[in-house]
Amino acid sequence: MDQTDEQVRLLGEDGTLLQHDTYKVDLSDAELCDLYRQLVVVRRIDVEGNNLQRQGQLGIWAPCLGQEAAQVGSARALQPDDFVFPSYREHGVIYVRAGMEVLRVLGLFRGASLSGWDPQAHKLSQYSIPIGTQALHAVGYAIGAKWDGAEVCAVAYFGDGATSEGDVSEAFNFAAVHTAPVVFFCQNNQWAISVPLAKQMAAPVYKRAFGFGFPGVQVDGNDVLAVYAVTRAAAERARDGGGPTLIEAITYRLGAHTTTDDPTRYRTSDELDMWKAREPIGRYKAFLERAGLWSEALEGEVQAEADRVAAEVRATVEHMPDPPLSDLVDHVYADPPATLLAQWRQLEEFEAQFQAEG
Repeated sequence: MDQTDEQVRLLGEDGTLLQHDTYKVDLSDAELCDLYRQLVVVRRIDVEGNNLQRQGQLGIWAPCLGQEAAQVGSARALQPDDFVFPSYREHGVIYVRAGMEVLRVLGLFRGASLSGWDPQAHKLSQYSIPIGTQALHAVGYAIGAKWDGAEVCAVAYFGDGATSEGDVSEAFNFAAVHTAPVVFFCQNNQWAISVPLAKQMAAPVYKRAFGFGFPGVQVDGNDVLAVYAVTRAAAERARDGGGPTLIEAITYRLGAHTTTDDPTRYRTSDELDMWKAREPIGRYKAFLERAGLWSEALEGEVQAEADRVAAEVRATVEHMPDPPLSDLVDHVYADPPATLLAQWRQLEEFEAQFQAEG
């Protein structure tokens, strides 16, 4: 995988299939149609999560609207034993990787769960809320897997803003020095909360890799086929002992950074309209139409599945039990200190007063 200044693209903005000398897609017709299903369902999950927060059912939500191709395409390119380290916006990765385990993400954003799922069950780490720390976790896992002789790779997902954190640069350096089997996947959605890309960096993200001694590649992050092909190649290279790769997927966050954010305060409607015209699902649907794979029947099946999943998302959240009060202190220490136990007793006594009053 050599340095290139070309942005990899396999689909034109009108859905035309483009040829590329290096990156190819060999998915069957059924797999191509299933990609469309996953893109649509992921968007529906995201919209439902946003709606639930606005209705007071979730404390916060981090939308992935517009980034579906980057997440679905990359996740589909991985093997079951590869280990994924997400940040906090990878709802599409979770859905592709673990199916309806994505419901556990909603518990996290509702405040009903402190974590989510068993990381070993789907080779999927918990959401990382601190910015960039998961990159180091992925490298550590990858180095350990290499020492164990396992033919797997680790994948760290982060945004463009995270590349300004020291943890990410440290992860790049450790990965390069140890030839770690890791893929760094940056979803460059143009904004680090309200800070635009131009104020974050003077050079493209992917070019940083070459300074650390490993390849970087930039891909059209709204082109699900290109993302799939580039990620598959990087993962195969990692498993074969080639070391790390940095992928910069150029995409756009169509929604807010989180539901506490108001993007109208820092970006223009013209910019938003430009990127709406480039959004990934419409482009991919146009490709399916050109390939003779799209039909009203397919659309009906996909929308029915999206409706079913959305209903399950809503029902799960609305009937989610409150966590026990003991979750505040359980599993924090193997041997709780006396000060914590004393505080816990005080809290129990305080709560008991309300129970006694009915």
